[in-house]
Amino acid sequence: MQRRSRVKVIGVAMPSPVAQAMAARFRAAGFPESDIFLGGPVPGKWNLVVRYHGTGAHKPLLLLAHTDVVEAKREDWSPEFDPFKFTEKDGYFYGRGTADDKAQAAIWVATLIRFKREGFKPDRDLIVALTADEEGGSYNGVRWLLDNHKDLIDADFALNEGGGGEMVNGKKISLNVQVAEKYVMNIRLEARNKGGHSSVPLPDNAIYHLAEALTRISHFEFPLKANEVTRTYFAQLAKTETGPVVESLRQIGEGSEAAMKRVAAEYPRWNSMLRTTCVATMLEGGHASNALPQLAAATVNCRVMPDDSPEFVLNSLKTAVADDKVAVKSARSTTAVPGSPLRPDLMKAITRITDSIWPGVIVVPSMSTGATDGKALRGAGIETYGVSGLFGERGDSRAHGQDERMMASSFYQSQAFLYDLVGTLSGKVQ
Repeated sequence: MQRRSRVKVIGVAMPSPVAQAMAARFRAAGFPESDIFLGGPVPGKWNLVVRYHGTGAHKPLLLLAHTDVVEAKREDWSPEFDPFKFTEKDGYFYGRGTADDKAQAAIWVATLIRFKREGFKPDRDLIVALTADEEGGSYNGVRWLLDNHKDLIDADFALNEGGGGEMVNGKKISLNVQVAEKYVMNIRLEARNKGGHSSVPLPDNAIYHLAEALTRISHFEFPLKANEVTRTYFAQLAKTETGPVVESLRQIGEGSEAAMKRVAAEYPRWNSMLRTTCVATMLEGGHASNALPQLAAATVNCRVMPDDSPEFVLNSLKTAVADDKVAVKSARSTTAVPGSPLRPDLMKAITRITDSIWPGVIVVPSMSTGATDGKALRGAGIETYGVSGLFGERGDSRAHGQDERMMASSFYQSQAFLYDLVGTLSGKVQ
């Protein structure tokens, strides 16, 4: 029986409403309290972990999703949509989190409850973990669980967000399986000065030093490279594309640097899959309109290839800035984590189910340019794969942005896809 533990928090310890609501659904479905864990480092950032017991013939399968979302402002969205109100319109579900990542969280909950209702006895324990603070907060749920309750989520492997289906002009062409991902580094640039009165300008100005440093970074490019995953991705993608780019994609699959240069120059999305990228995202500077600035600072957000070390990234940016008046430092320590191996049982199951639901759609291993909790799991020895069956139109990803949405039909098809996939991976005869 799984040990159940709760976190003691000074004051009123209330888990987040979404964790409470989903825990209530599991209780109503007949899951015992001993198999439901609610806990986290602070009130409002609690995680929910639920275990459905199997025969134990194989190690558990972890089904992971996060319930927190990126901040949204009502005034930034179209007048007909409230980011925190679920709206169905013209075949889409609108609202913050519909794409990232509450759709998959809802599917995992429904899948586990369906298995219990059907009386299915899997050949391994199935664990659903709905985590808080994945979107860059300081109390990340997966890291907290790994540090404090790894036994609750320890598994043979995990299924997570990060992979999805791609459509072009409404036609489904590929289903991506994320087996690797870039990792995040936030770099802080600081220029400091003794300041003075603005009536006596000086050329040694902190804001000018920072501006020049950022201009140099804007022109700097990390080297192009392809790893096993991205070579396979582009080679497979060549089978679905049309026009002159097809030959370049095929050549990238063969390791051609010239082809990488052509594709990177024309397609920003594919450029980000072929190199480490760094971009300025935040600025601060000065303290009064009539005073010379004593501090000018910027945050540069880097999305780093799995085989580029943090030291390499930091030293490259220091070289690019080339100004001893500007300090370049990493905002927090981080490590590179390699991708997961392509499990034959998983890829075979994904391919079979994809063929049955979406004939003609190819399955493509991919490297995510974003970051997920998969990095922490892989670092802890739990191989993780991003797979969802959720399709979207190429170029219309609205996660983190205005009018975030999910196709209603895609949501329901994904539910069928993931039900079959989890069942296949846990001994259910299809």
